[in-house]
Amino acid sequence: MSGQAASGNTGRDLPMGASRLKGVLWDLDGTVMDSEPAWYEAESTLVERFGGDWSQEQAAGLLGSDLQRTAAVLQGAGVSLETRPLIEALTEIVARRVLASQPWRPGVREALVECRTAGVPCGLVSMSWRRFTWAVAGLVPGMFAAVVSGDDVTRGKPDPEAYLMGAAKLGLEPADCVAVEDSPTGVAAARAAGITVIAVPGTTDAGKDLLSTGFGSLAELGPGCEPGLTVLRSTAEISLELLRQIHSGSSALDRQTTGIGPEKNTSRRAGL
Repeated sequence: MSGQAASGNTGRDLPMGASRLKGVLWDLDGTVMDSEPAWYEAESTLVERFGGDWSQEQAAGLLGSDLQRTAAVLQGAGVSLETRPLIEALTEIVARRVLASQPWRPGVREALVECRTAGVPCGLVSMSWRRFTWAVAGLVPGMFAAVVSGDDVTRGKPDPEAYLMGAAKLGLEPADCVAVEDSPTGVAAARAAGITVIAVPGTTDAGKDLLSTGFGSLAELGPGCEPGLTVLRSTAEISLELLRQIHSGSSALDRQTTGIGPEKNTSRRAGL
């Protein structure tokens, strides 16, 4: 699937700088918002309320997962709630915290404005439930033309269903889109859908050392190491121009260009 996605998306028959990019699909937790710490605190709160213990390592194992799986793991840790009430309680804690602090990842809002101004629609594709996803979308009215939530799908990431639904809601083919993700689970879902992927490791330690998809740590991969996958150091690097270049396959695939190498940080939008 990944090889097919790569050959279908790179657009290498196009002239340099040309792109068929028609839409951008954004993950929420850890990508649009630095919300992973809030999820860890919410999970800890619920587990401790029922007399259990919760660790960063356990939380790291749930990054990018759908909330049905999260609920099952928390129930195994001693949370004596049925699945739906558990997810609703968890989501309420996270929503209150994140909506109060609004921890946007750097450059994301600026990139959303660029896309809307250029007529490139954006979608939000998350495993969080509607209570949270639609509230976040409401913070930037008109920026997200489509929202896919965990309670909209029957199979969560890494299954491609959510990303296929996101592209369909934008009225686009998956090959016409780029996805922005922070976890191997999300990267796998987008690539399985046939979408070119930009991976930006999250700010938590777990987000910087994710090994679960078989292609290694997102923090260690360089651009071009995997077909259809480009890894950036920070969301602050993302611009519409870069999205178009990556989608067309015309971006320079070297570590210095994307600021991956330890010797150089080329995040052009870090001051925004």
